[in-house]
Amino acid sequence: MIAGLWASSAAAVECRNDSYDGNRYTICEVDAGREELRLFLRAENGKPYGHFAPIEAELAKAGKSLSFATNAGMYHADRSPVGLYVEDGQQEMRLIPNAGPGNFGLLPNGVFCINNGRADVIETMTFRDQGKTCRDATQSGPMLVIDGKLHPRFLPDSTSYYVRNGVGTSADGQRAVFVISRNAVTFHQFGSLFRNHLKLPNALYFDGNISRLHAPQLGRSDAGFAMGPVVGVVE
Repeated sequence: MIAGLWASSAAAVECRNDSYDGNRYTICEVDAGREELRLFLRAENGKPYGHFAPIEAELAKAGKSLSFATNAGMYHADRSPVGLYVEDGQQEMRLIPNAGPGNFGLLPNGVFCINNGRADVIETMTFRDQGKTCRDATQSGPMLVIDGKLHPRFLPDSTSYYVRNGVGTSADGQRAVFVISRNAVTFHQFGSLFRNHLKLPNALYFDGNISRLHAPQLGRSDAGFAMGPVVGVVE
C-alpha cells in the first residue's frame, strides 16, 4: 500500500528532455484528471507574483509545494493579462474575440481552460460560441494545432526562430502536455511537435523570449524577467 501511494505521488508530473525533427525540447505531462492544475497571477497583496519563488513561498504556508510551473499567456507591461483570465472562478479579464497585439493577434488564438478533472485547449470563437465556463482560464495565441491541423498561417520555410513554450491537450481532457523548446524554433516546427510527435489534437502558444520553466525533478527553475500568468501543479 505504501509503495502504491508513493508511485501515485511520484507520477504527478512527468518531465523529460526530448528531441524531435532536429530540435530539442523539455516536455512535462500532467494527468489533468487527477492532479491539482492551477493558474497563478497575484499574491495576497494583489501584486503579480512575477516569479516562481513567491508562488512556492505562499504555497509552503499551507504545507503545499509547486511540482511544476510555466508562464501561461501574454500580458501587458503591468503584467495584467492581454486576454481572458479566470482564476478559481474569478474573472479578471474578459475574452478578446478580435485580433490583439503581437502573436496574440495571429488568429485563430485560443483559451487554455481548466476545470475539476480535465483541461482543454479551445479555439477562441468555439469557446465563445459554445458558452464554455472554466474554473481557471487563460487566453493566448496563436493556436498551434486546431482539431488536428496546424495553424493555417504557419510557414514551413519561416525564418522567425525563438525559444517558445505552449500547451496541448488530449480530446478527453485528461492529458495536458506543456513544452518549452531548448533551442530556437519556428511556429511550424513547434506546432508540428504537438501534432505529429505528441499526437495532440489541440495546442496553444504561450510565449517566446520570456518563456520559463519550473521543473524540480529536472533540477530546473528558470530565472529572468517577471512573468504575468503562471500555470502550475500543486502538491
